[in-house]
Amino acid sequence: MTTSVRSGLEPALDPATAHLNPELWARATRHLVRKALAEFAHEKLLTPARDEERGSGWYTVRSDDGGTAYRFRADRLALDHWHLDPASLTRTRESAQSPAAPDPIGEDLPLDALAFFAEFRTSLALGDDVLPLYLEEITSTLASLAYKYGKHTGDGTTADPGTPGADGTPHAPGAPATPATPSAAALSRAPFQTVEAAMLEGHPCFVANSGRIGFGAHDLAVYTPEAATPVRLTWLAAHRDRARFSVGAGLSYDDLIAGELDASTRERFAQTLRDLGLDPADYLLIPAHPWQWEHRLATTFAGEVAQRHLVHLGPGDDTHLAQQSVRTFFNADHPERHYVKTALSVLNMGFLRGLSAAYMAGTPAINDWVADLVAADPTLTAARFSILRERAAVGYHPLPYEAATEPGSPYRKMLAALWRESPVPGLGPGRSAATMASLLHVDPDGGSFAAALIARSGEPPERWLRGYLDAYLVPVVHCMYAHRLAFMPHGENVILVLDADGRVERVVFKDIAEEIVVMDPEADLPPEVRRVRAAIPDDEQALCVFTDVFDCFLRFLSAILHTGRVLDQDAFWRTVAECVADYQRAHPELAGRFRRHDLFAPSFARSCLNRLQLRNNRSMVDLADPSAALQFVGILDNPLAAHPFGPH
Repeated sequence: MTTSVRSGLEPALDPATAHLNPELWARATRHLVRKALAEFAHEKLLTPARDEERGSGWYTVRSDDGGTAYRFRADRLALDHWHLDPASLTRTRESAQSPAAPDPIGEDLPLDALAFFAEFRTSLALGDDVLPLYLEEITSTLASLAYKYGKHTGDGTTADPGTPGADGTPHAPGAPATPATPSAAALSRAPFQTVEAAMLEGHPCFVANSGRIGFGAHDLAVYTPEAATPVRLTWLAAHRDRARFSVGAGLSYDDLIAGELDASTRERFAQTLRDLGLDPADYLLIPAHPWQWEHRLATTFAGEVAQRHLVHLGPGDDTHLAQQSVRTFFNADHPERHYVKTALSVLNMGFLRGLSAAYMAGTPAINDWVADLVAADPTLTAARFSILRERAAVGYHPLPYEAATEPGSPYRKMLAALWRESPVPGLGPGRSAATMASLLHVDPDGGSFAAALIARSGEPPERWLRGYLDAYLVPVVHCMYAHRLAFMPHGENVILVLDADGRVERVVFKDIAEEIVVMDPEADLPPEVRRVRAAIPDDEQALCVFTDVFDCFLRFLSAILHTGRVLDQDAFWRTVAECVADYQRAHPELAGRFRRHDLFAPSFARSCLNRLQLRNNRSMVDLADPSAALQFVGILDNPLAAHPFGPH
């Protein structure tokens, strides 16, 4: 293989790794180490000590052996949130180390994320079976950050392969570079998918949040949301003896496929089957992630292909964009068409991201049940709350692997797909959509997306915040109290509908069947819906608000607005308290439940997400029993308790 050169001397950089340079890597490292210190302090894994010599607000954390010191300036905010000044963060060698770390005593050292986890291995309880893979996840997260930083500045971007070729894969590197990511202020007026691709942080709590173990460099440059590369999905035909299709009320298989694929595409696929002497009526069409076909299905399911249980049909004609969840795609050519969620045997944030063929059977029915519940509830309809229904699903059953494995095996999650409604047809004139994760987006120059929306609205920050809480928090709280139903309402799972002035008009929840939990053991559920019932201890049920909303989302939004001098934290949490209290006053019939699960309680259990991943980064939680895996360490003071609006 030859290597091209520039100017006759310098080797040409592979566009897929052009962002891996010292400057961007150093910026990404500082960002990640800062986050690790903040979140590990929040979870009581590390205990920063006040540095009295440096003055108020300065802290020191020493490595397990005491030989390395991390110093920084930080504000401690509500919910024990540590807001670290990234520019203040230093790493210093303070005592003699082993020959493997021979740096002189007292010397300032560059920040090094992998060294950080080695230095705190004991404090973080990183076992031999977890640490190597965790370091790989950290490295991949750093690479993703470096890519995003490069894209923001216009330096070091990977090449945009442009429109996919005839086989569905993007063109070879060398096409024009991807556009630079807009500033937060510009992004606040940007289209839906521009916002989706611009998200810098990933999950706000998890430190290793972009592992994507299994993707290569060129895969990362194509199949990730930040790449914003148009991709054509791979389509397969699965014999009806091995596949099961399920659909929601008012829809059929033929209707779905006719709406998702043009007539010419459907005919091309049918002709491929006829050319093999096969009857198209004997097969179901399944969209697959191109990576999944290339790296898993074509090899692991080679026998299925050879025996024509599976037939490779080639790429579809529509181009799609990967979403933040990586395995879900948005139709870029026809935004009104469904999202497509695919199986992807890539490890990310504690789970192999397959898709259970067995679970697909009940997915549309679960979504119909939730949609009916929402439509029949006056409080939810008044808030204009809605869900994106997963209207249809298909799962492939590889019989030899099912005979050899137990339910839940990754081999049973290699080929399945679902079709989820798009929010685009429901947007009215002058309305736009944005992932709720955008409210926590701070661009590399410090610009806040949420602050930009507030400024654009022209409203006082408290009024803008209250409008958002009425749209988002009230439905979550009401579903817990009235229906004992919990969503997973983190930023990536919620879509904001914004009016022309940047105010949150309503919210839309997605990822329903895999994420909801019915906490009522006596609820009368249809047979297909019963799998979403989980035995959640009574004293943990309010954590679907305390942890999932307050600690894992509003904690960060409050800190962004407080430190950005947009809205101080006391006013922020007072507004939250008023929102909850007004809801409770409007529902006196639920007073007993308000007392039983008191959102104004002085404190609540501190649930620690990173501890889950540090303990087991291959299978973080059993989704059939999510409560069993939770890691609690002490309590958090409830910021609502300082505002006595509740039912006391």
